[in-house]
Amino acid sequence: MPYWYDGQLWKTDTINLPINDPGLLYGATVFTTLRVYQRSLKHPLTQWDAHCHRLETTLKQFDWPLPHWEKVYQGAQHLVSIYPVLRVTIFPNGREWITGRFLPENLALYRQKGSRGWLGEHPLFQRTLSPYKTGNYLGAWLARQQGINLGFQETILVNEKGNWLETTTGNLWGWKAGKWYTPKLDLGILPGIGRSQLIAWLTTQNMAVEENIWTTSWAKSLNIIAYSNSVVEVVPFKLIDLNGERLTFDVTHEALQELYDYFERLC
Repeated sequence: MPYWYDGQLWKTDTINLPINDPGLLYGATVFTTLRVYQRSLKHPLTQWDAHCHRLETTLKQFDWPLPHWEKVYQGAQHLVSIYPVLRVTIFPNGREWITGRFLPENLALYRQKGSRGWLGEHPLFQRTLSPYKTGNYLGAWLARQQGINLGFQETILVNEKGNWLETTTGNLWGWKAGKWYTPKLDLGILPGIGRSQLIAWLTTQNMAVEENIWTTSWAKSLNIIAYSNSVVEVVPFKLIDLNGERLTFDVTHEALQELYDYFERLC
């Protein structure tokens, strides 16, 4: 499994880190995950510049040094011929670490048939520094693993008030009465790059979209619930388990095409 680390391509499945490295001890890293379309970092759907901007903005917020961007780009270029998905990680001293992976094996099936979701209301299921993508993803990881153990593909995170936030891997979308909805950023969710692009797309197409607060009672009124991220694009839920009560959705609803069109027009 080749990967890029600190200016060099490695062809092993291990990485050497000092035992006192803050990335190892505390999850002190920032990262972004992107899907590379047609093996090109310049493809408009790859959104390379947006992902680098996300990293740079977080690094400046944390007062960490910026990486050598030419090394980051060089490393990504080495891996795009092998992997369609890249994770770019930056350590507190500016070292870059880029790994690759393949698309989820059942992605096409989940998009066609829908995913099974679960509402994770346990207080452990929280992301720290939620507006940022940091290496400390333990709360979301615990939520996802618990959902998988229960037979669900995704878990939906909530805040202390019970408001729906996001899934463990993406942003939420809902539709009813001709309008799309997505939870507000100030609730403490990640400003996903795919989310931003979809909002811009719907707006330019004169389709109604609103950022709002999702309660469980309000979510029950939606005809469609889906999630998005830079890797899977958009995946609809066919079922969401509310810890006993189950919501079901029509994954063939024609309104979903309004989201799919953003990706399909450029592929």
